[in-house]
Amino acid sequence: MDDLPSWLTAWCVDRLGAEPVGVLFEQRSISSVFGLRLADGRDVVVKAREDDGRAASCVAAQAQLAERGFPCARPITPAVRVGVSAGVLAVHAEEFRPGGELLSGDSPEVAVGYAAVFARLMAELAAVNVAPPLPNPRWARWDHQDSGIWPAIDFLDARDQSVVPAHVVETAARARKRLLAADLPCVLGHADFEAQNLRWHRGLDADVWTVHDWDSLAWQPEAALVGAASGTFPKVGPAMLPPIESSQAFLAAYQNLRQRRFTAEELEVAWAASLWTAAHDVRWEALHREAPAPGDVLRDQAAERLRRANA
Repeated sequence: MDDLPSWLTAWCVDRLGAEPVGVLFEQRSISSVFGLRLADGRDVVVKAREDDGRAASCVAAQAQLAERGFPCARPITPAVRVGVSAGVLAVHAEEFRPGGELLSGDSPEVAVGYAAVFARLMAELAAVNVAPPLPNPRWARWDHQDSGIWPAIDFLDARDQSVVPAHVVETAARARKRLLAADLPCVLGHADFEAQNLRWHRGLDADVWTVHDWDSLAWQPEAALVGAASGTFPKVGPAMLPPIESSQAFLAAYQNLRQRRFTAEELEVAWAASLWTAAHDVRWEALHREAPAPGDVLRDQAAERLRRANA
């Protein structure tokens, strides 16, 4: 309790009607997430992140999905602005939804299971009516208007860019060029569809228990969102890519489940998007002097994925 931010207790009293008396868990990354037990016995999760204008739409979309029975935590409050010493945060509370198991693996069979969840998710989001959550998450922001290949991120741009391998920069540039050349309508989708953000009951043979990280909704072409998910679905740690045949299985299963075929342009966009997040992650790790992904799968797979993207 002593490590909680100074604003949090008053916020809980004001918005939830009870003060926190215990900490269930705490995670701090791009967002700060606090699992709390309140004085009235409720267990809740409070999420706080820099207010960049996205949170209201993300939380509203999550609420609409939860109301329709999609497996995600139900928001208890909308996103509200909280002034702190470092600036302004967007904060909301949602129900605590523990349980389920991580589904590991990157085989085509596992890819099909994840694609089924993503297809259901995208079908549900098609009926959601919220303002586009822009700007898109930085690891998916290939559509930025900044100069250069990468979106402007001050704390990354201030570091020595020469440590980023040249092949990562080239791959990102070619993938982004293909993505920007497409003329496809944008839709709402989940841009952080990674294994670490899903939990399952009894593994692949049962329905997913919950999908987390709704802060990461994006407004991009469907093919780009699906392609990105086909490249990130097994991720639980450092930069990675699944085998190309697994991304292919994901894309095929998604189209079958949505009962529509991607055009040749959409398939190229999907393959290009499958590279962008991996390139962003490798750059991040290089700039933070973190160990590269084993075998550097970006180098190993870039040529074939770029060929399929016509990039």
